[in-house]
Amino acid sequence: MSLTLKVNGREHQVDVAPEQKLLYVLREQLGLTGTKYGCGEGQCGACTVLVDGQATRSCLSPVVSAVGKSVTTIEGLEHEGHLHPVQEAFLQTEAFQCGYCTSGAILSAVSLLNKTPRPSDQQIIAAMEGNICRCGTYPRILKAIRSASQADQG
Repeated sequence: MSLTLKVNGREHQVDVAPEQKLLYVLREQLGLTGTKYGCGEGQCGACTVLVDGQATRSCLSPVVSAVGKSVTTIEGLEHEGHLHPVQEAFLQTEAFQCGYCTSGAILSAVSLLNKTPRPSDQQIIAAMEGNICRCGTYPRILKAIRSASQADQG
């Protein structure tokens, strides 16, 4: 089936089965490999993308569910050569170590800040609960999101 997807602000025609998972379409057909396969069960957060601004586990989402919506991957966050404030904060606080979870964590944080521009630590922790970092950089992730929430406001 031929579907039109809007990914990172551009329309793409893809020929896929409608039940094909969005993760595989992004990685294999569109070459957007920043979105990672982790557990395949939506529990680790490595595959997180934004669909209409909401954090979405792409390993669980059939591609057809993204038709008519705007999908943003880690590759689409920078704007005119400038990193998103969350990306910048992750760099400044060294909130990642191996980097495997980073794109999903950043997109989950962006989703949170879109809804709650000045979250409390408890709100950050709750929003990030589904993003697993095997390196254990959670304190730096928390610090990065706090920093981004302040930078984003002014």
